Amino acid sequence: TYTHEDPEASPRYVRYNNSPNHEALHEKLAALAQTESALVTASGMAAISSALLSLLDAGDHLVAPRGLYGGTLDLFDDLLPQFDIGHTLVAEDTPEAWAAAVRPNTTVLYAESIANPLLKVPDLAAMVDFADAHDLVAVIDNTFASPVNLRPAELGFDVVLHSATKYLGGHSDLAAGVVAGPDDLLDDVRHTTKLLGGMLDPHACFLLHRSLKTLGVRVRQQNDTAQAVAEALAAHDAIERVRYPGLSAHPDHDRARTLLDGFGGMVSFDLASAAHVDAFFDALSLPIRAPSLGGVETLITQPIHTSHKNVDPAVRDELRITKRFVRLSVGLEGAEDLVDDITTALDASLGS
Repeated sequence: TYTHEDPEASPRYVRYNNSPNHEALHEKLAALAQTESALVTASGMAAISSALLSLLDAGDHLVAPRGLYGGTLDLFDDLLPQFDIGHTLVAEDTPEAWAAAVRPNTTVLYAESIANPLLKVPDLAAMVDFADAHDLVAVIDNTFASPVNLRPAELGFDVVLHSATKYLGGHSDLAAGVVAGPDDLLDDVRHTTKLLGGMLDPHACFLLHRSLKTLGVRVRQQNDTAQAVAEALAAHDAIERVRYPGLSAHPDHDRARTLLDGFGGMVSFDLASAAHVDAFFDALSLPIRAPSLGGVETLITQPIHTSHKNVDPAVRDELRITKRFVRLSVGLEGAEDLVDDITTALDASLGS
C-alpha cells in the first residue's frame, strides 16, 4: 500500500502494476526484449491471455501453427470462442499454408520461437513479412529461446511473450509472465491485465529482478549442456529420435543456426519402445520428474501427461506426442554427470 500524496495524480496500486518494483522490472525487461515497453503478469498464461484479449475483438480470428504449448491450445479452444474469437491451426510452416488459413477477419499471426514441446523452429522472418503484407499483428512466445538466444522484436515481431516462470525466473521459485512491445499496444495490454487482475505481486517482481542478473550465465551453460545431452541421446540404442535444434539432423538446424544465438536448454526425444519408459524414469537420479522448465535443476516429463494432457488425442497422435515422447529441461548440473546419469538410465531400461 502506498500513500497517495497527490490526490490528482494516478495512484500507485498493486493491481495497476505500477509499484517501484514493477517499474524497475519493466524497464529492464524492455531493454532485454529490445522493445519500447514491457509488462509483467502473474504467469505466462496471464501474459498470453491478456495480450490476445487486448489484440482481438469479438468476431476476430487468429492463425497459428499446430504444435504449440498445450495451455495455449486450451486457451484457443476453450476461452477465446466465448468471446467469439476463432482460430485456425496450420500444419505447414509456409506462406502458402498461412495464406490458406487467413480470413477477412484475421488480425493476429501467432508463433513460438522454439515450439513446446516439439522444438520446431519456424521461419520467423517469413512470418513477419507475411504479417506485414496482410496487416496482421505478429505475436510470438519466446519462452524457450529466452532473450539470450533470440530477441524477436529485432526481426519485426510486434508483441513478444514469455513465461517468466521459466528461464527468466530460472530458480523454480516464482510464477510470472511478460508482454513486451510498442507503447501503444502495451497500453491496451496493461489496461486488460488491470481489469482481469493478472498482476504480479511486488515481492515476485523482486525475485524476478534478482534472477535476471544471472540470466545470461545460466542460459549459455544450459545451451552447452543440452547440446552434449542431445548428442549422447542421439548415439544411444534406446532412443528412436532426438529433437534438438543444435543437432545437424534436426530439420530446422540450418534455420536455427541463422536465427538463434544458442540452441536452448530443452531437449525432446522418443524412446524406442514404450515398454522401456517406466524403467527409464525409475532409473534416473539427477533429473526431477516435474512439469516445468528453465530452472537450475534438470526437469523431465512426458507431455502426454502434463502440458498436452488436455489436447485432443487425435491432435496428440498427429504431433507424435505419445507415451514414448519425453521432454527434458536441462539445468546447471555438470554436463558429464547429467549425460552419465541419463545414459545409465537408458542402459537400465534396455535391460528391463
